[in-house]
Amino acid sequence: MVRAGIALGSNLGDRISNLRAARDLLRKLTPGDSAYIQAPIYCSCPVNCPADSPDFFNTVVEINYNGTPAQLLEQTQAIEVQLGRIPNTPPNSPRIIDLDILYFGEHITDADNLLIPHPRMTQRRFVLQPLSDIRPSMTLPGDFISVLGHLRSLTPDVAPLRLVEADW
Repeated sequence: MVRAGIALGSNLGDRISNLRAARDLLRKLTPGDSAYIQAPIYCSCPVNCPADSPDFFNTVVEINYNGTPAQLLEQTQAIEVQLGRIPNTPPNSPRIIDLDILYFGEHITDADNLLIPHPRMTQRRFVLQPLSDIRPSMTLPGDFISVLGHLRSLTPDVAPLRLVEADW
């Protein structure tokens, strides 16, 4: 069993309800009474999205998982479809739910459809802020800087976040 971090984002519909539904489905992937951690929800401006895209609500959850990275990817993609995400839309389109695997224990995966740790997470405040709320001292596999260190190193031009809900 490994600890897996998953980023959740939503910028369509009832964003908090979308995140709650995804969280609840992710928790069903964990064995028994496994330890589960969730970060606060933050609001962020869309990054590399079409003009006039709504703001995102973002958070991170960490679960125990008993399977492979590929199996977790398959299950997170199934959750996205179950919650109404339309497959094969253009990249960065507005979406009801987006689930990205950030890390999977100490695994490093470099496959066509899956890169772990997530390759851009250390440049994204909307990932680093909630992750630092639950795992500030964690160092990702293949890295030597903590999550909090990466967050502090972001340039001021990376848009700040607004706390939406601390306990959801």
